[in-house]
Amino acid sequence: MNPDLNHLHPYPFEKLAKLKAGVEPPEHLSHIALSIGEPKHQPPAFVLDTLSQNLNRVANYPATKGLPELRQSIAQWAEKRFALSRGQLDPETQVLPVNGTREALFAFAQAVVDRTAEQPLVVSPNPFYQIYEGAALLAGAQPAFLNCTADNHYIPDFAAVDPNIWKHCQLLYLCSPGNPTGAVLTLEHWRTLLALADEYDFVIASDECYSELYFDEQAPPLGLLQACTELGREDFSRCVVFHSLSKRSNLPGLRSGFVAGDASILAEFLRYRTYHGCAMPVPSQLASIAAWEDEAHVRANRDLYRQKFAAVLDILDGCLDVAKPEAGFYLWPRTPVDSETFARELFAQQNITVLPGNYLARDTETGNPGDHHVRMALVASLDECVEAAHRINKFMAQYEVSAL
Repeated sequence: MNPDLNHLHPYPFEKLAKLKAGVEPPEHLSHIALSIGEPKHQPPAFVLDTLSQNLNRVANYPATKGLPELRQSIAQWAEKRFALSRGQLDPETQVLPVNGTREALFAFAQAVVDRTAEQPLVVSPNPFYQIYEGAALLAGAQPAFLNCTADNHYIPDFAAVDPNIWKHCQLLYLCSPGNPTGAVLTLEHWRTLLALADEYDFVIASDECYSELYFDEQAPPLGLLQACTELGREDFSRCVVFHSLSKRSNLPGLRSGFVAGDASILAEFLRYRTYHGCAMPVPSQLASIAAWEDEAHVRANRDLYRQKFAAVLDILDGCLDVAKPEAGFYLWPRTPVDSETFARELFAQQNITVLPGNYLARDTETGNPGDHHVRMALVASLDECVEAAHRINKFMAQYEVSAL
C-alpha cells in the first residue's frame, strides 16, 4: 500500500462519532445537526427537471474536458460575477468542469506538486478543509499551516510568514470566504499573495465554494480572478479558482463544479484528469448549465440564510461569544470550555451536534487556533435553527450556573 496513507489524519466526522459514542441525549428532544456543511434548502426544480429530461444521455461517454456549452456557460457566469472583461476567460483553455470542489482540490495537488523537489510544502490556512492536508500528503509534500485567529481577523499576515516557508512552497490553498470563519480576502491580501507567488514561484489555489453566500447584495466577496483583473494580471498566471454548485444552488449530490484560471496549469491538470477518469456525466453537465445560467434561485437562497443568521444571532446575543461572519453559512463561536467538552455536553444535554473546532485545525508552535471554538452550520430549516439557538441559550445558562 502507498505508505503516505499512513500519514492521513482521521476525518473530523470520524472523530466526532467517537466523541459522541455512548452518550445518550434526551429522548424528548429531536436531534438537530449543525455539524455538517451540507445544504438543506430545496434544489431548484428546473435543474432537477433538466437532469431528469436528459437521463437518456447516460448512454454517452462524457468527455473529461466537458461539453463546450457547459464551459461556455461557466465562463460567462464567472465573467459577469467577477467583473471580468467579456471573453477574458477562454472556455477552451481556462475552464474545466469537475465533480465538485472536493474532488478537484485533492486531484489538483497530485498534478501540481513536484515530489522530487527539496522539502516540497503545501501551505494552507489553519483551521482548514482537511482535503488540503490529505492532498498534500498523498502528493508527497508536507503541509504547512498559517494560523487564522481573532487577533488577525482570521486572515494571516502573509507578508510576515517565514521566507523559508515560501521558498519551499509549491502550492498555496486558500478558502475565501473561509471555512469555518467566513473571512474574506481583500484586494490588498491578494496583491501581497500574488507578489509572493511571483517571487517564490508557487501556485495559488483559491477555494471559493462559499462565494455566493453573502449578506450584502451590493458587495459580493472578491474572487481571485477578479483580483487578478483589477491588478492587471489578466492571464491569471499561477492562479486557479475552484467553484461549486453545492452551496450556491443546493445541489451537493450533483457533484458539479469547475476549475478556472491559468491556461498552462489547466492544460497539465486536464492531462492528469484524462488518466484519473473523473469526467462528469452528461446529464449532470446539462443540469449544471441550467444552474449556472440562473441567478434568481441563488438570491432566494441567500435570503433564507439571512433570515437564519438574523434570528439565531439575536437569540444567542449575550449568551455565547459569537459574531456574524463576513460570508458563508457557518458560525465560529468561542466556547467557555474546550471544544470537545462543549460539543459532547451540548449533545448530551440538548441533542444538538456541532463540530469541535480543534478537529478542523492542527497544533502549531503558537497553539491550535481551533481550540475553544466550535463550528455551527446553519443549514437546517429556519425553525430548526431557531430551536437550536434557544436550546444553546438554555445550555449556556445552565453551564454558567454549574461553573459557579
